[in-house]
Amino acid sequence: MSTLRNKVQLIGNLGQAPEIKNLDNGSKLATFSMATSESYTNKQGEKVTDTQWHNIVCWGKTADIVERFVEKGKQVGVEGKLTTRAWEDKDGNKRYTTEVVCNELLLLGSKN
Repeated sequence: MSTLRNKVQLIGNLGQAPEIKNLDNGSKLATFSMATSESYTNKQGEKVTDTQWHNIVCWGKTADIVERFVEKGKQVGVEGKLTTRAWEDKDGNKRYTTEVVCNELLLLGSKN
């Protein structure tokens, strides 16, 4: 059960092209946002679609795969863990962001 403590699995579509960075230490970083959607019928009988956006971070060989094969609109599956980062903005306000650090990427959908 210890492997289930912080595990996220998502299937969704990229909202924009991935951002790729080659860091000074030689490692590669890929970041992108992806949308997951679910539909339900509300009390009035109307179909409602709820879309959630997730920030995804990939490192190393996974970032290489993102750079080569992933583009805006592409459907992917990701598995990873949730992390929250904190920093101070230029005005001294504490800011936070929650991301999924991807350790496994699955390319879905049709081939281009």
